Parts: sequence; C-alpha cells; structure tokens
Amino acid sequence: MDDPVFWQTLRLTFEVSLVTTAILLLLGLPLGWVLAHKRFPGKRVLESMVLLPLTLPPTVLGFYLLLLLGQNGPIAQTFGFTWAFRFEGLVVGSVLFSLPFALNGYREAFRSLDLDLIQTARTLGAGWRRVWLEVILPITWPGILSGSILAFAHTLGEFGVVLMVGGSIPGKTQMVSIYIYDQVQALQFGRAAEASGVLLGVSFALVYLVRTLEDVWRLRMPSSTR
Repeated sequence: MDDPVFWQTLRLTFEVSLVTTAILLLLGLPLGWVLAHKRFPGKRVLESMVLLPLTLPPTVLGFYLLLLLGQNGPIAQTFGFTWAFRFEGLVVGSVLFSLPFALNGYREAFRSLDLDLIQTARTLGAGWRRVWLEVILPITWPGILSGSILAFAHTLGEFGVVLMVGGSIPGKTQMVSIYIYDQVQALQFGRAAEASGVLLGVSFALVYLVRTLEDVWRLRMPSSTR
C-alpha cells in the first residue's frame, strides 16, 4: 500500500480504537459488575439503553450525536466547545457504539464468578481493592480481555457513526472504513482492495485471539459453571 493517506488513516483508526477501549474498561467494568450482580429499580431500562446500539442503525446514533456535539448543540451552547468533526467526537461515538460488545464480555465474566470466593475474602478481612486485584481480576481476566479486544475490533470497522460525527477529513477524522468507501466512490478499486485486505487481516487476527481467550476462560472456570 503506497498511499500515505491510508497509513495516516490507519494510525488514526488505531488511536481512536485504543482510546475507546481504555474508556470502555473504565466505564464497562463497574457497569458490568452492577448488571451482573446487583438488583435495583430501573435495571432493565439501563440494560436496554446500553444495549440499544446492537439494534439501532449506526446512522441514527450518529445523527443524534451530531446534534448533541455540533455547533448548535446543547454542549456547545452550554460549555462553548464542539466535538463534532474532531477526534473527541469520534471517541464519544465509538464508546457508545462499542459499549455493548465490551459489556457483554465483562458481564458474562462476572456472572461466572463464584461469589463464595469473594465472601470468603471479605470475611478474612480483605478490602474491596484487594478483592478486585487478588480474586476477581485474576479469575475473570480472559473474559475481560476478550470483551475489550472485541470492542477494539468493532471500533476498527465502524462506519456509520464515525461518518456522521466526524465526516471524512484526511488526517483528522477519516477512519479506515471511510477511506475504503471514499476510494470506491472515486473508482479507485485497487486502493480500496488493498485497504480492505489490511483491515480484514487485522480483524481476523483479533477475532481469533478473542476465541482463544474464551477457550482459556472456559478451562479456568469450575466444571459446574460451564
């Protein structure tokens, strides 16, 4: 691939995906724990809201984000800045759109955890920080990592949301999926094929890694939970 714009676009795509995955870890882990083990009024409404991007057309989510983050949106009117057609807007859209993919992995990992282990650790005087570091994370890390990688891979291939929120500004908001679309529109099928091949190879490797981690996770679980 000899087009420097593509490599610039690929770097931006990886940067957005990495930042998005880091934010999803910070938000998704506590949310996944709450959805897995807590009962409270409105839980089903919350679950429906965070899982909505699984069925909502990406352009619809992108449209509402464009209204929210644009120059005439409530954020611009209240705080005086806009994230539309900027890196920050790409990240916000990616976080919301990829949250269900990360959250499903986190929630299932926490659901499979034997709560008696946590109760025993608490009875022995371990604080919650120590319980997380020495009990929960060592057992559930394959599921957590699997959900994170799946969200990362999903962000790599986003199209509708990032196109609506970020447009197609080379070097600034143009993601790989949008680059491929633009090349097809310009009848540059060779460049589109090469870019698609790169994205296909990366995506396959990530999905393969996810499946491997899921197998590791199942082997780590007690037979009664499989």
